[in-house]
Amino acid sequence: MSIIVERPRAPIDGVNELLSQFGDEIIGRFGLPYAQRGVNIITLVVDTSVERVSALTGKLGKLPGVQVRSLMSRTAAPGADLAPPPDL
Repeated sequence: MSIIVERPRAPIDGVNELLSQFGDEIIGRFGLPYAQRGVNIITLVVDTSVERVSALTGKLGKLPGVQVRSLMSRTAAPGADLAPPPDL
């Protein structure tokens, strides 16, 4: 998930509060202040359901000055065989 937070327009406390609410599902967070453009860029790696990703992106996207995009990977369920697919 990529989040762009426009300074000073965006409520930073609101962004951090939402991320805290989903903290158990966040497995990695990288923040980069980009002063020349007046934004903060946050990249998140989450391990959760599609519904929870949608809930978080929806709530973040409603905040003024916040843009959010997500990309999801198709992965095997926990405990599933992770063998590579056979050659075609």
